[in-house]
Amino acid sequence: MKLLLDMNIPIKFGHLLISKGIDIVRWSDIGPPNATDIEIMRYACANNRIVLTCDLDFSAILSVTHELKPSIVQIRSSILHAERAVDIIAASLLKYSNELYDGAILSIDLKNARLRLLPI
Repeated sequence: MKLLLDMNIPIKFGHLLISKGIDIVRWSDIGPPNATDIEIMRYACANNRIVLTCDLDFSAILSVTHELKPSIVQIRSSILHAERAVDIIAASLLKYSNELYDGAILSIDLKNARLRLLPI
């Protein structure tokens, strides 16, 4: 699984996801800090990456454009400070990997994960 971590994802999450065998790239390592969500989405599409974010704007853009990619994984704020968050994220990515490669929005919190297939 190849993820593009939005700038609002803590660096610690990136290191922990790598330890779970997930290929990650942080936007802050490859792109300008003032990049628009559209620019980030274009990069993700061009590089076959799934965007991991806390930002709801990515889903809103997909809702308006009716695009099939990139897939978005939204981490809800309740999960950001939980130590078990990375285990929940990794398990959800594995469970929904086929849908995410085809185009989906996955919203994850401490209690569950909700999937919406694209386009919406």
